[in-house]
Amino acid sequence: MLLHRLFVCVVLSSALTACDDHDHAVAGDPTGSTCPPTSTLTYATFGQTFMETYCTRCHASTRMGADRNGAPEFHDFDTQLGVMRVADHVDEMAAAGPAATNTFMPPDDGAKPTLAERQQLGEWIACGMP
Repeated sequence: MLLHRLFVCVVLSSALTACDDHDHAVAGDPTGSTCPPTSTLTYATFGQTFMETYCTRCHASTRMGADRNGAPEFHDFDTQLGVMRVADHVDEMAAAGPAATNTFMPPDDGAKPTLAERQQLGEWIACGMP
């Protein structure tokens, strides 16, 4: 866990401030979201639109250098596989659930997800991001 937090600190230091292994302003805690058996959230019905609305303005494979606004090069959310590769980071930065509500992303002045959308993000991740 300490190495994970230090990695996040290094990667996100240009976008966020005051980084150390106790700093929850850099990465939140896992949300503890679960997948209800009745979940209908899929990449097509939820994930793609969420990512396009809130994330790909920085986290897209088509963005380079300063256009990424500090987003790590390997965190690209313009494909389902790109999101799946770092699902734990997405959960700890932007999702909500019974154990945590993480609102660290997006950090800019653009559109922000509602609490309900963050809870859906947590659910979608917990369901394996179908």
